[in-house]
Order: sequence, then structure tokens, then C-alpha cells
Amino acid sequence: MYKYNDFDEAFVRERVAQFRAQVERRIDGSLTEDEFKPLRLMNGLYLQLHAYMLRVAIPYGTLSSRQMRQLAMIAERWDKGYGHFTTRQNIQYNWPKLNDVPDILEALADVEMHAIQTSGNTIRNVTADHFAGAAADEIADPRPVAELLRQWSTDHPEFQFLPRKFKIAVTGAPNDRAVTKAHDIGLRIVEKDGEQGFEVIVGGGLGRTPMIGKVIRDFLPKEDLLPYCEAIVSVYNLLGRRDNKYKARIKITVHEHGLDEIRRLVEERFALIRPTFSGVDQDILAGIEAQFAPPAFAEKSLAVGTDLGAGYRSWLDTNIAAHKRDDHAIVSISLKKHGATPGDATAAQMRVMADLAERYGYDELRISHEQNVILPHVHRADLPAIYSALRDADLATANIGLVSDIIACPGMDYCALATARSIPVAQEIATRFEELKLEHEIGPLKIKISGCINACGHHHVGHIGILGLDRAGVENYQITLGGDGTENAAIAERVGPGFAYDEITPAIERLVRAYLEHREGPEETFLQAYRRLGQAPFKAALYPESKERRDAA
Repeated sequence: MYKYNDFDEAFVRERVAQFRAQVERRIDGSLTEDEFKPLRLMNGLYLQLHAYMLRVAIPYGTLSSRQMRQLAMIAERWDKGYGHFTTRQNIQYNWPKLNDVPDILEALADVEMHAIQTSGNTIRNVTADHFAGAAADEIADPRPVAELLRQWSTDHPEFQFLPRKFKIAVTGAPNDRAVTKAHDIGLRIVEKDGEQGFEVIVGGGLGRTPMIGKVIRDFLPKEDLLPYCEAIVSVYNLLGRRDNKYKARIKITVHEHGLDEIRRLVEERFALIRPTFSGVDQDILAGIEAQFAPPAFAEKSLAVGTDLGAGYRSWLDTNIAAHKRDDHAIVSISLKKHGATPGDATAAQMRVMADLAERYGYDELRISHEQNVILPHVHRADLPAIYSALRDADLATANIGLVSDIIACPGMDYCALATARSIPVAQEIATRFEELKLEHEIGPLKIKISGCINACGHHHVGHIGILGLDRAGVENYQITLGGDGTENAAIAERVGPGFAYDEITPAIERLVRAYLEHREGPEETFLQAYRRLGQAPFKAALYPESKERRDAA
């Protein structure tokens, strides 16, 4: 895990001191809200529907136990006792008081954390595969690359006022768990002729104009990564539209100019700046890589015949993934208990997870873009003890990847931009399928919910996507089908008219029952069935009254 050097420490402390002075000036009236807004956004502080919200960076989703305990302390001391883990692998506090924010940032700095560039038209938190360094299918750990990009992009003098926010994701495995094709830049570590490099994807993004990113370079040598990324962002900074924020993302720039022209301009810029990169970046990367060495894996005898009941067996089926070592496993801790707010964790739960990581997980935790927490390295002999501790903390829900493992944005409960509620919809769907006892029979199914067109809930890449909109003052929920955030990324298709708030859960139930009726067998997932069958049988299930009218005619 990366450890701050003297420069990092001094830099973050100086930013805290600067913001403390800015907050004091805002409180005493020396700064108006309009003057303060760009300053607070540079430090991750939003003004939401009811209160300020502070977004804290968790670079590439990696945390130590000490850092998780500090997040718990902050939740208790300065918020309402919980935090919300996000699809950018960050944590948000929804209720801080303005005068407390500098103290929160100081507390974060004490454990090598900050909130810099978690907002604003700049390069945001670089995200990565949440199984990085542990996954059995991995080519290479992408986190050293993500850390290099973080250092390069933080306070980069050219890229602090881009046309719009800019997001980068990195994965080191052929199975894309980082949704790289829905990012402004997506990087996939690949191998060619025995050499590791990157497939570079550009122009992905969701929101009101969802687009799948396009491959601008199918193989980029490792040593060319920083200058090539700099070339991409430089071209975007020059061409990106500043006249219309809805058309300001790089996806629109690529669409309007065409991939071939963007590639020509990027290669031209790359050729110009490549000689200015002397290799220092590779020396820095080598130092970073040394800090991400695998832990000293324990050698233990596997427990024989341990059985904690049906709940434990279900948890093993859904929440455990293959590790690169046969005697270890990756444990996903669900923050999606049926009826709970997706992504929320109490301070007490954070401490339990920190304790488990310290005792059984080599002091590492990860946050996934799916709003869950990961113990990436766990000896299989310790799985019964971990499950028991999670069960006692109300964290042992066995639903990773199932219908109740829903991604949901904050919606109208918190967000000033939202046009509909998201959290209650997620809660009701999860509760309904728990009542039906169907989700394990249904198998893998990703539902994603957004409370407005900005698509913070990633509904465009959900197998079932739900978009909440305002229709003449009434919440209306559109359903999309067939989205995919993996290496086979696809934008979901809208099915038909939307549903009222009290109709959306029954509509989802009809969809799922149609899948169970039409699938070829339990091995065929919802997404596979949709791709085989097309929209027709699902549309008929969603709108039975249309079929009745056709039959009557």
C-alpha cells in the first residue's frame, strides 16, 4: 500500500491550512457563496439538498485498517454516525457542519487521506479493479499505475479547469471489474509478445448522453503511459466545449470530431511531448510498485467440516471469489442488507471491518464501485470466523451480484439535482425479493438506479436499469434492459413508458418472473437470456395491458 512521503504530507497539510482560512472567511462574510463555491469544490465540499456533503477520496479504493477506523471516528464525531461508499470508490459524509470541515480534513491528513479533486472540472479520483492484486485472472496489479496517475493529475497546472470533470479507470485483468469503457479514459493492462502495456479507451461516459468508450490505442508501451494520457487530456482541454456543460465531456468531443481525428491530434501531441518525459516517471513508478508487493501470505491448515448453517453456505456461494492463491479467497462484504440504504455503513460496522482486515486480511480493505467493501486477501481457514463476526455486525448478507445487490445514487433524499427518489426504490425491490426467496434462484442480476439524468447510479450499464424522472411534478421511473459494464460493455435499451413510484417494484418483479419463465436453465443468466430473446418477452411482461388490448382486437 502506498505510503506518503515528505512532499505528500506537506502538500496535504498546506491544502488543509488554505481551506481552513477560506472557511473562516466564508463564515465571517468576507467571501460570498459564489466566491466560496469553486474553493470548496476543489476540496470535495458540496452543498446538497439539506446540508453540506464532503466527498473523501479513497484512491483506487484501497484502505488500511487505520484509515477505516479514522473514517468511523469522523462519522461519529462530525456526522450522524455513518458514511456512504460511492461508485467512485470514495466515501461521502452527508451532514458535516461547515465550521467542522477543516478539522475533518486535518483528521484525514493524519491517516494519509484527503478530499482533493473529488469535485470540480478536473481529473477525479482514479478508480481500479476492487480485486486488484488478488484476483486469480489478473495479468498485473493496476494500483501502482493508478497511484502514478493520481500523483501526475493532482494539482496538474494545465488540467485544473477542464471543460468538464474527467474520470480514469484502470484494470489489470481480462475480466473488466472497473467499468473502463464507461470512463473518459479507460486503461486495460494487456500483454503483447511477452510485454505488458495498455489498451487505451477514450470517450466513454454515462449521463444524459451515454456512450461506450472507443479504443484509441490497442497497445501502448508501459513507459508511454503518462505522456499519452497527458496528450489525450491536452487535446480535450483544447477542443472540449465550454459553451454547453451538457456537451462538455470528452465523449461528445470524440463524437463530434470522430475517433480518427482525435487519434491524429493525440498522436501529434504525444510525439511533441514524449521527449520531455525523461524517464523520471518510470523511476517513480518503480518506487510505487515496490510499495504494492504482495503480503507475506500465511500458511495454515484448512479447517475441516466447518459448517455454520445454510446462511454460511449461501455466503460462500455469493460473497467469495477466487484468489490467485488456492489457499486464500477474496471476501466481499455486502453493504446491501435487504431494506438498507445501498452503500451505507455505520461507524461500528466500519470498525468491525477494520478489525477483520487487521486480524485476518493483512491490513487491507477495498471499496468497490458497486458500493461494497472487500477483504482482498483472506486465508480460507479464517472464513468461518470472518462470517461469524460479519453476522454479528449485520454485515453477512449473502447477495453479492444478486438482485438485491443494487447500485443506487442518493436521489432526492440528499441530492439537489435529483428528480426522483432512488434509495426507497432500491430498498423496496430488495425487500420484495427477500420476501419471495427467489434471488438465489434468479442468480446474477445487476439492477442499477439513478434519480436523475446524470446517471450517478450507472443505470445505463445495468442488466436492469431504472431512471427516475420528474413528469409534471410526479416521479416517473423508466426501465432499461441489457446494459453491461464489463469488457463486453453495452448501453441498455429503453423498453417503453415509465412507471409511477408505487408501480416500479411490481414491474421489476414481472420482468424477473418473465426471465425465470423463458430462460433455458439456471445456467443462463438474465443478461444472456435478454441477448438471446430480445426485448419482446420482457416488454410483454412489463406492459400486460398492451397484450390484452392486442388479444381483444
